[in-house]
Amino acid sequence: MYVLVINAGSSSLKYQLLDMSNENLLAKGLCERIGIDGRLIHEATGKGKETFDKPMPNHAAAIEIVLNALDDPNHGAIKSKSEIKAVGHRVVHGGEFFTKSALITDDVISAIEKSAELAPLHNPPNLTGIRACMANMPGVPQVAVFDTAFHQTMPAKAYLYPIPYEMYDKHKIRKYGFHGTSHMYVSEQAAKLLNRPASELKLASCHLGNGASVCAVMYGKSVDTSMGLTPLEGLAMGTRSGDLDPAVLPFIMEKEGLTAAEVLDMFNKKSGMFGVSGVSSDFRDLAAEMDKNPRAKDALDIFAYRVAGYVGRYAAAMNGIDAVIFTAGIGENDTYIREKVCEYLEWLGVSINQELNSKRGQALDVSNVDAKTRVLVIPTNEELVIARDTKSIIG
Repeated sequence: MYVLVINAGSSSLKYQLLDMSNENLLAKGLCERIGIDGRLIHEATGKGKETFDKPMPNHAAAIEIVLNALDDPNHGAIKSKSEIKAVGHRVVHGGEFFTKSALITDDVISAIEKSAELAPLHNPPNLTGIRACMANMPGVPQVAVFDTAFHQTMPAKAYLYPIPYEMYDKHKIRKYGFHGTSHMYVSEQAAKLLNRPASELKLASCHLGNGASVCAVMYGKSVDTSMGLTPLEGLAMGTRSGDLDPAVLPFIMEKEGLTAAEVLDMFNKKSGMFGVSGVSSDFRDLAAEMDKNPRAKDALDIFAYRVAGYVGRYAAAMNGIDAVIFTAGIGENDTYIREKVCEYLEWLGVSINQELNSKRGQALDVSNVDAKTRVLVIPTNEELVIARDTKSIIG
């Protein structure tokens, strides 16, 4: 059974095609500059990566180009589009409507639209991708997999904000959390790596990429996470500020003569590592600059300090911790960040092996033998989670 996984952004569209009889990746790619000019970066397994400049006035055109690439005789992965039996879509925000993935119906689309005010940068493009697939693949089942669903097990003490309760009653203002598919996947893999059932483990999952979050996974369920109503709360990230005193927003508005929307744009797109360093949001650029640019080092130190702070907070919330998981682009590949975070966590019994910590591309316990709390590096695979849920839901 072939499942196509779609992750649609405002001007981009990532995809993977998986054979779910054995969970093998058949093809993957990226459509970028949608609505501008259009470029397809496509790679079928065993055939290498190719780039095509093709007009993509909208997402429907991009999906059509992807489908044509997938069954192209020269660089495709299947003989016919009809071999694709289902499509799984990443949807960032499901609000309180969804505690698990769902077969897409008119009611599901309506609920995603209602949640769009909570994720105005993410849900509308996700819906555009859904509608584009429905237009190009009539009759093929479509499944929505929500970033927020895994966190619906959080207790009220974790998800409620200490503001007037009517703000929750009227507007559903609360912590929702994101990166749920990633946190779920790596926590399941951690149980396998530790050879213990997930139902016995207390884990701090650190999804560290340009967007980053930490999740407390207790006995297989999310009990708290660093992102909130939106993906802006929590850690300092590539261009996002993370946690701030709320009074900073009106203060900047008054001093700089900016609107609330303009300040939020600053917090989302011009802050974080980029804002502090003045160099880049890319951690590789910051690492290259940190010996000669104190602000680049400050940015990296802020990041590691905040990650460690959330891990410590969640160790307290769970009354103990068995392992710290590092995943996503930075978590999996940046040995310096892992070292800096773990230096703060020695009180938890964390002790990493430098040789093991230098390895990449595989799931590893990088702890010293006598470490009380294990440190795991686990490559995430959100697309596989989406494909598995899609397969399960359509039977």
